[in-house]
Amino acid sequence: MYTTSDFRNGLKIEFDGSPFVIVYFQHVKPGKGGAFVRTKLKNLKTGAVIEHTFRSGDKVEKPDLDERDMQFMYKMEGQFHFIDTRTYEQIYLDEGHVEGAGDYLIENLPVKILFYKGEPIGIDIPFFIDLRIVETEPGVRGDTVSGSTKPARLESGAIVSVPLFLNEGDVIKVDTRTGSYIERM
Repeated sequence: MYTTSDFRNGLKIEFDGSPFVIVYFQHVKPGKGGAFVRTKLKNLKTGAVIEHTFRSGDKVEKPDLDERDMQFMYKMEGQFHFIDTRTYEQIYLDEGHVEGAGDYLIENLPVKILFYKGEPIGIDIPFFIDLRIVETEPGVRGDTVSGSTKPARLESGAIVSVPLFLNEGDVIKVDTRTGSYIERM
């Protein structure tokens, strides 16, 4: 059980029979009346964000969540297929469960799959991934300091803005949280 004093951003709780993660919280102590906690909660199954106010001292359950190390295998007909690296059990997730992470999945990428009561509901990918540029305009000699960018398609299918001096075949590091170019490898 968690109480409102345990609340922090990123804490996973069970509320109204579903798993939620706390996106935002604020402890409020008005001059008159009891203290309360204002929260924004994101449903881990549906992705819906709700606002809820808890009274100070309210208790919520810990969700039955399990996180497993898995490896991405392939995408077929809108489904992403993964394999458990310990048991070799294969599962698949629909595009709705993968959200924006699907733009950065390549074969054999290690990921963490979140399970709620034995059912896969979400995915965590590494914050930084090295990907090869497969399509972009050719770089021009001397375009190293201008600060301008151009779009580049990566081997995973994602499109990222990169500096002008990068060419097809170059490997770059990408921040998967923001979808931005970090550095050339």
